[in-house]
Amino acid sequence: MKMLARLILGLVIFDAAVTAPTLEPINYDSETYDATLEDLANLYNYENIPIGQAEIEIATVMPSGNRELLTPPPQPEEAEEEEEEESTPRLIDGSSPQEPEFTGVLGPHTNEDFPTCLLCTCISTTVYCDDHELDAIPPLPKNTAYFYSRFNRIKKINKNDFASPDDLRRIDLTSNLISEIDEDAFRKLPRLRELVLRDNKIRQLPELPNTLTFIDISNNRLGRKGIKQEAFKDMYDLHHLYLTDNNLDHIPLPLPENLRALHLQNNNILEMHEDTFCNVKNLTYIRKALEDIRLDGNPINLSKTPQAYMCLPRLPIGSLV
Repeated sequence: MKMLARLILGLVIFDAAVTAPTLEPINYDSETYDATLEDLANLYNYENIPIGQAEIEIATVMPSGNRELLTPPPQPEEAEEEEEEESTPRLIDGSSPQEPEFTGVLGPHTNEDFPTCLLCTCISTTVYCDDHELDAIPPLPKNTAYFYSRFNRIKKINKNDFASPDDLRRIDLTSNLISEIDEDAFRKLPRLRELVLRDNKIRQLPELPNTLTFIDISNNRLGRKGIKQEAFKDMYDLHHLYLTDNNLDHIPLPLPENLRALHLQNNNILEMHEDTFCNVKNLTYIRKALEDIRLDGNPINLSKTPQAYMCLPRLPIGSLV
């Protein structure tokens, strides 16, 4: 009976020893302490201390020998999971990389809910959408300054296609299927400098901003009525005007004073007046800027109107017979 009681007591003691917290020895570096236990009696200075004032410690005691501190038991698995979640990388705005935010980063979304800058190539303020089989102008980022969408299938330019960018300076829509342009598509672009619409099916040129310096509408279908009267009159900074292959039967007048190049090849221009380029009322007038005039490929005989070129620094290129 006594043996059984001793056996049970031994098992209880063994079980308590196994489940006890882990003990780790801690060594103290004596160099970090000012005194030892032997100097305990001198640690406090009791002389000249008013009654009721707390003791003033004048040194730090180093524990004698080695002491053992209890270490807490292992944390449950839930804590480890929380640490793993906290270690997951986050973006500056708190979202995770697995949840990308395209707005403002890859530009606005197209009609197919696809970011413009993922469909096209956006480099700084330039958007390249060349040869992507697009049938419409994609929504452009607000900071777009240069837009290229050549060799696509765009048929129409709507009023609000370029309403978002504030600083749009160049538009190049070469080699599309454009046949219709809204009258206000370009008019409200205050900083537009270059417009390229060559190789399309345009029959009517809309109102253009006076800020343009370069216009290329070659190889379209403007014909006799495709260009409004005095369409380029107030474009004081226009330097290059290319209207080749448009079946035009006249030169669009008046031309801006600072115009440098006028290309009208392969049209149907039949005649030219003496005041087309010069001022017949002022024989001393010289038009220095206009040095490049191309009229070759037109059924016009330039030799019949010699007075029309007297103010030019160079004769136009074209047929003389």
